[in-house]
Amino acid sequence: MEERQAMKEKHCKVSIIGGGSWGIALAVLLHKNGHEVTVWSALETEIRMLQEHHEHKMLPGVKLPEEMVFTTETREAVEGKGLLVMAVASSYTRTTARRLSPFVEKGQKILNAAKGIEEHTLMTLSDIIRQEIPQADVAVMSGPSHAEEVGRGVPTTIVVGAESRDTAEYIQNLFMNEVFRVYVSPDILGMELGGALKNVVALAAGIADGLGYGDNTKAALITRGITEIARLGTTMGGRFETFCGLTGIGDLIVTCASMHSRNRRAGILIGQGKTCDEAMAEVRMVVEGVHSAKAAMELAEKYNVQLPIIEQVNEVLFRGKRADQAVKELMLRDKKIEVSDLPWQM
Repeated sequence: MEERQAMKEKHCKVSIIGGGSWGIALAVLLHKNGHEVTVWSALETEIRMLQEHHEHKMLPGVKLPEEMVFTTETREAVEGKGLLVMAVASSYTRTTARRLSPFVEKGQKILNAAKGIEEHTLMTLSDIIRQEIPQADVAVMSGPSHAEEVGRGVPTTIVVGAESRDTAEYIQNLFMNEVFRVYVSPDILGMELGGALKNVVALAAGIADGLGYGDNTKAALITRGITEIARLGTTMGGRFETFCGLTGIGDLIVTCASMHSRNRRAGILIGQGKTCDEAMAEVRMVVEGVHSAKAAMELAEKYNVQLPIIEQVNEVLFRGKRADQAVKELMLRDKKIEVSDLPWQM
């Protein structure tokens, strides 16, 4: 039966919703897997660039096949497709989903590949898509996966989350190959919280780099950062095991350590003395952690959870606190036990 299912999914019509570097990297991967790929963007200039050069400027050297379709027509991108892959910045998820909704059939599968939490509503991106497109079957993809490496075929491992195992395994079969390993999970909430909140911690890691701190500091931020993410995530209903896996600690490590990470790069600039707006302008890409930072603190207040690292990131980003002062306050917090429920022998 598994072989028959894999054969059915060998060729699929897929649309990538979003013409940024991540969407294009996934488009290349899916085309290599034998699928018929369409790329949609709301930006005519972006579609023209892809049509004329068959290359994305943020992925130099990654050539796009002549038969790949590029369009700004929403109906063309949605109708008759076995999978829609949402790869737009989190701040555009709602407006894009609303634009797609009239053309989405009941049960049509949508995979959200972006990461973030909507400010004010505090909704995850999959919740936004379900709200705007209630007839869709919504799944998520997350894990340590920079577009620059996926586009070049560097071995990568990610997780697909869905409400049903059938949906998760359907998408797993579409994406998986010898350089792109896909696991499946039912914990959509834990995956999305890990993917969104790690961007805020990566800003902190970048700030530490910009201040000239070393590996000791980075290791502490990663370790205590995942503790904060798991503390909030499990309180909200995510599974602890998820935060120990690829979409938790795995994604956090790569985002805090890699120069491919726009969040880390923005943090470095802030640590060097630039304002949040100046740093984002210099990175020239959407810095998702800035959008998620406020939402994370609102969630912390709502669920009465302490997030000291994320709190200090907010102070630096939005309240003008000096980055070195924020680090000092973290170091001088009240004394704590690292793991509170471990027993003492004496």
